[in-house]
Amino acid sequence: MPAELRQNGPHVILDVSRLLGCGRKRTPSGIDRVELAYARHWLQAPPERCSFVGQEVQGGFAMLPRRLVADLVAALTEAWSAGIANSPAFRRAARIGALGRGRLLLGFGRTELARLLHSRRRLAFLLVSHQALDRSGPIEALRRAGCAFVPLIHDLIPVTHPEYARPGQAEKHLRRITTTAALADGVIVNSAATAAALEPHLRGRTRPPSVLVAPLGIDTLERATPTTPLEPYFVALGTIEPRKNHLLLLHLWRELARVQGAATPRLLIIGKRGWENENIIDILERCTALHGVVQEVGQLPDRMVAELMQGARALLFPSFAEGYGLPLAESLAMGVPVVCSDLPALREVGGQVPDYLDPLDGQAWRQAVTDYAALDSGRRGAQLDRLEAWQAPRWADHFRLVDTLLDRVTEPVQARPAPRPGAAWSQPAGWGGRRGTAWAERPAGLVAARDEAVP
Repeated sequence: MPAELRQNGPHVILDVSRLLGCGRKRTPSGIDRVELAYARHWLQAPPERCSFVGQEVQGGFAMLPRRLVADLVAALTEAWSAGIANSPAFRRAARIGALGRGRLLLGFGRTELARLLHSRRRLAFLLVSHQALDRSGPIEALRRAGCAFVPLIHDLIPVTHPEYARPGQAEKHLRRITTTAALADGVIVNSAATAAALEPHLRGRTRPPSVLVAPLGIDTLERATPTTPLEPYFVALGTIEPRKNHLLLLHLWRELARVQGAATPRLLIIGKRGWENENIIDILERCTALHGVVQEVGQLPDRMVAELMQGARALLFPSFAEGYGLPLAESLAMGVPVVCSDLPALREVGGQVPDYLDPLDGQAWRQAVTDYAALDSGRRGAQLDRLEAWQAPRWADHFRLVDTLLDRVTEPVQARPAPRPGAAWSQPAGWGGRRGTAWAERPAGLVAARDEAVP
């Protein structure tokens, strides 16, 4: 067993529902990457330490074969690394995902999960994507069977900045946060900024759940070999949506092209087209002044993104809101400078290394681009010097913190009585929380949480 996995920790039940549909995605989202990393990590544990589940159409959960999950993780890792459309790895991932969803549709895995829930083990249900938080009932059923519930909250942006979300997303995400506030025994967040945004929603509990700030790791990337492309260029990486503030860069580049002409550095925009982005797309497609200097590259596999990043003068990241800032961490890990918005979450990741700017200060961004584009840029050289002391966040450190939280929230206060013969797994098991109150004693009409009942 790897050193990162504790010998006597609780049995983890990890939801991998999101990964089952990822075989159709050419490139992963940030949350896809996190669920993949969690699955990869827990596959290193012996079967007595971890099981995998998926969510049925009706909302309940059922066990998935460990081998199926392992094959899916391997196929997705290969597919997203190479990024060759319709490659054998993508077809294999899609086929395995369809098989997993088919098993759930047919009801396979329910008996295995029921048996585990009646096994008298310390159990922790880990949910690291947001989607299953839409329905509280199945999660509450798991908790009534004795599982501690620990979700990972990536951000609260649809709630705090609804103007950047798709229609209906603010209400949906608020339901997810409400489920978390009512039922979580512990919460993992990726940054102190996310923890601060979540904190007001947890005040309804007399004893709010423990909130663990555990920075997300990044996959090992090779540091850039210093190169000097024939023409300087910058990279913007992320979904094309209003929150990412591509408009600032496009207006800036139009002005640079007017003033500098053929000497204008290039801008490569990497990422898929998102939502509410009509103004951005109009400029990309119809602004003739940007032809030849701004290129929309689209979605690329990790390998090609790394190759382009390594020749860039800097990553430009003028976002209005972020929960973590994975592109920033990945860029610094490759030894590539970053000019980004002055946001708390980004400062947590980048520390003293990047140049931080107001996302509305166009003049400051123009000056930064001009400075960094110069071959003898002192400003860029100074950041490279600062970068030498920066340490990339590691998944091993993340999971050590998570293990500590799981130990704490699954620590029993009283013995769990054996379940009644023939009882359904969703039946309250009579095991209480840190106060020792049995579920069967909860007042009717309340949403139960392990340490208290929340109206």
